[in-house]
Amino acid sequence: MQLIDTGLNLTHDSFDRDRDAVWRRAREAGVTRAILTGASREHSPRALELARTRPGEWFATAGVHPHHALEYTDECDAELRALHAHPDVVAVGECGLDYFRDFSPRPAQRKAFERQLQIAADLAVAGVAKPLFLHQRDAHADFMAIMKQLDGRLGPAVVHCFTGTREELFDYLDQDWYVGITGWLCDERRGRHLREIVGNIPANRLLVETDAPYLLPRTLRPMPKDRRNEPAFLPHIVEELARDRGEDVTATAAASTAAATAFFRLPEPA
Repeated sequence: MQLIDTGLNLTHDSFDRDRDAVWRRAREAGVTRAILTGASREHSPRALELARTRPGEWFATAGVHPHHALEYTDECDAELRALHAHPDVVAVGECGLDYFRDFSPRPAQRKAFERQLQIAADLAVAGVAKPLFLHQRDAHADFMAIMKQLDGRLGPAVVHCFTGTREELFDYLDQDWYVGITGWLCDERRGRHLREIVGNIPANRLLVETDAPYLLPRTLRPMPKDRRNEPAFLPHIVEELARDRGEDVTATAAASTAAATAFFRLPEPA
């Protein structure tokens, strides 16, 4: 099977020592393409820089995560708009709201989120629409309210690293949004409820991701000594996901790859 890791933080400094080896292991495991997450003013241009070193295999997003909302200035907005002029930047974000950590004040989070949604709306008007790569944690009501402010002006959206409730899931599916599933599914402490609801996600709205180096699947055996998650572990997540959906793993893999290709408008692999 050929998989696309739709959320890989490959700019993280834990990969600096062996980034090429990490990708070699991923390729050997069947992960043939990846979306490199840009989540800050520093790491969004770095994601693009990396993506351009492996054309056709790596692509980037560009955005500012709510944890970094205070860095969202006029200059930052201009920098993001410049990044989105590059075709290898395939989504706006990671952006959204995080009221669980509250690393940035909530008003700053909301403002940064609104400004990034405006970038997406402006790209659509300019004829170069890009999908949204969204983050939401413990902020569902405000998140939905802000998204509705630009209803009809935005393209496709994915709520990445979904960890929410059944009610939140159905709110997203009612909007025809995509849903990203990570190794959180494999966490017997926090992810048990996900196993009961992932079967409700339509196959053409289902994306899979590692969010590496974070969210190492707790059911992985053997565990890496450094506890670092890698894209090579994506097949393990897909196996668990397929079991919970009552599907053959090849069907789940094929559906997620087709959905990711369509969502990010990726070229067919060479």
